[in-house]
Amino acid sequence: MKRKRKLRSRLTVRDLISESFAGLSARPARSALTVLGTVLGITALVATLGVSRTAGNQIVARFDSLAATEVLVEPNNLGGGGATRSSTLPWDSETRLNRLNGVLAAGTLTEVDVKGALTSTTSVQDPSANTEFAIPVRAASPGLFAAVRTRLRTGRVFDLGHDVRKDRVAVIGPAVAEQLGLNRVDQQPALFVGDRLFVVIGIIDDVARQPDLLDSIIIPNGTAQREYDLVAPLLVEVDTAVGAATLISRQAPRTLDPDDPSRLRATTAGEPKRVKDEVQSDVNGLFLILGVVSLLVGAIGIANVTLVSVLERIGEIGLRRALGAGRRHIAAQFLAESTVLGLLGGAVGASLGVLVTVAISASKQWTPVMDARLPILAPFLGATVGLLAGLYPALRAASLQPVDALRAGT
Repeated sequence: MKRKRKLRSRLTVRDLISESFAGLSARPARSALTVLGTVLGITALVATLGVSRTAGNQIVARFDSLAATEVLVEPNNLGGGGATRSSTLPWDSETRLNRLNGVLAAGTLTEVDVKGALTSTTSVQDPSANTEFAIPVRAASPGLFAAVRTRLRTGRVFDLGHDVRKDRVAVIGPAVAEQLGLNRVDQQPALFVGDRLFVVIGIIDDVARQPDLLDSIIIPNGTAQREYDLVAPLLVEVDTAVGAATLISRQAPRTLDPDDPSRLRATTAGEPKRVKDEVQSDVNGLFLILGVVSLLVGAIGIANVTLVSVLERIGEIGLRRALGAGRRHIAAQFLAESTVLGLLGGAVGASLGVLVTVAISASKQWTPVMDARLPILAPFLGATVGLLAGLYPALRAASLQPVDALRAGT
């Protein structure tokens, strides 16, 4: 006697895709909102990675333009207290270095010992008012302002004429201006360092290098020589063309001290590649975390809507099971629906992410930089997120018994 073979239901790929699209199109508004969650997640991921890479390139470029173009020259025989008579930095260091090919600007900088003199805007001392401040005084050659890339708030910086004539003029930092209550120089305001009067001709807004200048009073070298018996410059700040710093660091000691270049020490930022890579890695890591969080929100949205769809379609699931659909068929259908939602969201999100990156770059006048693989892989990432998000709802749907599903759905 022959046994009857048990018929097994089959669900082809074509049927699965057809049923999935039918299930999604039956509730277009909900499907659109679900896709929107993935769109936002993928858009955030693509945009943040694109913007982070673009911003990282800008940071690297900024780093190159500052650290990789700076050379500092100092005497090797300095103690802890400043320039001494044994220092070999000449007063005309700025002129000598400007002759070198690749030097954009150079200037000397020295801390001046004012022997405890306090600074005020009046020569009349009022013991009852706290109007005197201990403010550092620094001597500089005119080229220092260009070498440290000074941005002025108002007024001007002193020039070679002021230096040669030993004029009592000063340029002050923004912190000093705030302390002394000075915000304009058109009326030639004056300040007193002890009993010495200096006319303020300029107020600094910011500097790219030597940030100590922001809270200092800066006077010409010639003035510091006459008023404070300054012996020699403490250091020379050099701004070079990109790629010339290493060469200038080798040439500068011989240019400034031909008899014994070893008495001078020239330092540069060195090879910035490792630092640049660390900066790029930190920026990418930060924005990647933000993108992953956004994508996680989209995945939770897909899982939530898919689970709600399972609960609303219990009757349909029971009917399909009663007509012969297996657990794997029910699970495959809901997984296919969530995967399609993720795929669509990934495709739209990748396009929007690229547009956002380009728009932000254009608004900042940056050159957009993006990994070419990212927009291509984003739709597949969205599909993967949809697939993973639909696992629990699909298993929940597949675990329903036909009788219980029919009873609950009626």
